[in-house]
Parts: sequence; C-alpha cells; structure tokens
Amino acid sequence: MISLKQLNYALAVAQTLHFKKAAEACNVSQSAMSTAIHEMEKQLGFQVFERNNKQVLTTTQGRVFLQKAQTIKLELDELHQLSQLNAAPLSAPMKIGVIPTIGPYLLPKVLPKVRSAYPDFKLHLVEEQSHVLVDMVRRGDLDGAILALPFPIEGLISFEFWQEDFYWISHQDECPSGVKEITSNELELEKLMLLKDGHCLKDHALEACQLKGEDGEQEFAATSLHTLIQMVAGKIGTTLVPEMALEQLVQNNTEIRSVHLNEPGPHRRIALIIRPNYVRVNDLELLKKMFCQALREGQHTPH
Repeated sequence: MISLKQLNYALAVAQTLHFKKAAEACNVSQSAMSTAIHEMEKQLGFQVFERNNKQVLTTTQGRVFLQKAQTIKLELDELHQLSQLNAAPLSAPMKIGVIPTIGPYLLPKVLPKVRSAYPDFKLHLVEEQSHVLVDMVRRGDLDGAILALPFPIEGLISFEFWQEDFYWISHQDECPSGVKEITSNELELEKLMLLKDGHCLKDHALEACQLKGEDGEQEFAATSLHTLIQMVAGKIGTTLVPEMALEQLVQNNTEIRSVHLNEPGPHRRIALIIRPNYVRVNDLELLKKMFCQALREGQHTPH
C-alpha cells in the first residue's frame, strides 16, 4: 500500500527534479528516498520518474499520478487543520508569501501590531516573485500569499485589502518646482528606470502609463526599489514607486521629489490569495484586516 510518506517524497522530487535536494528538503538520506520511491513505483506498476546520472524527468503517467498525489496531500492538510477551526484566533503557525515590492513596506507596519495582539502566533514569511508564490499556494506549501493585482491566479481566490497609485520619483534638480501631478505623456521615457523583467511592479507601472514593454526599454534594470532610488539620487534617471513604499524610500531624502502619477487608478491592487478550500479563512481574514489598518495609519503625504 502506498504511504503518505512516499507521496511526499515523490512530490519533493517532482518539485526539485533532483533526488539529493529532495532528500535534504525531507530530512532523509538520498538512499532512503530512492528506495521508498522505487517501492512505490513497483506498487504502481509504472515509473513516475526517469532518472540517470545527469537529470530527473517526470513520465507521462507520472505527471497524472503527481497531480492526484498533490490533491491528496492538500486534502489531508486541510483535514489536519479542521481541528484548529474552534481554536483561538491565530493560535496555530502560518506560512505566508509576499512579493519584494510589498514585504519591506507592509511588514514593518503590521508585524509589531500582530506581535502585540497575538504574542504566541508564529508567522513564517517567504519573499519571492509572484509566479513562484502562486505555485507555492497551489501546491499547499504556503497558507496564502500577498500579491499585487492584476496577476494571473487561476484556480485561487483573492481577498483584496488595499489599492494604491504610483508616484514619479526624481532628483529635485530635475523636477520643476511646484509640480504636484504628472501624466505619462510628460515623462521622459529615456530617463525612466524600472525593475527588471519578472517583477510584476514593472508590468503594473507600464500599464499605468499605458506603455508597452518595448516603449520603456532601459539600459539599467534593478532588482529592488532601494537600488532604483539610489540611482535617482545619483541623477542617473527617474522611476515610479507605489505609495506604500514612499515613507521608507523618499521621506528622509531631501534631494528627491515624489509626484503623483496622474493616470486612471488604482495603479495596483493588493490582495491576499488562498486556495478555494482553505480551512483557516477566518485567521487570514483577521490578518487581512490588520494589513489594511496598518496601511491606512501609514498613508503617505508626498513632498
């Protein structure tokens, strides 16, 4: 009979396509994992994985098996969580994902409030790009994730809790005095610096400005908003940042100006995404309210 342990081993191998890495993730020896999966394949009557010295591949039958194994794992996880439905709010650990253009600006506002109200709550955070977090939520590796919408999340449910616009950031020497608003037509595109491809913030910024990717071709693409701000301070160009990031990135830098992007908004929507059958919805609803309250209290007045 195939065991849950064997299913978990198979799912770990499918995720990493590497027996050694999968064994490390499951805290077992590589030989023990290989033996368990070999026995499982004997019971199934077909190979789930093709492996040689160079690579691990999933067979056609293996892909079907792994989809069903993932469903079984998720349903079992939800069964285990049923015992927590009557427990006190936020009394069980939770693992939440967050994208890099939200985490550093939302979490410092909200985590102290969460710790104060629920001192025993254990919150594990994973920072990754949106497509990685969506896959992790689908697999059950995360309880939920905080994303910026629009973003494709087929099969998942979103609970929106914040909307915001972008602000144009420039060096004070390159910003006409008295300017409070700027339209995309007034931006010098050759000076506009955005995050590199793969960050949804870049797509949202281009969409807000009604630009295509090729319209905003740039010589420099950063991996963080902090880096972009340093480039602006060095008079290398200008950038766009979301409202929630202004306090950290701009307020204490007297050489930098922030001007509201006067284009139809909201320019991005912030939401918590979960699986449709996720059991601890009440806990996530409570966190969502705390996120929203923290952002309201920290709303920025541009300078």
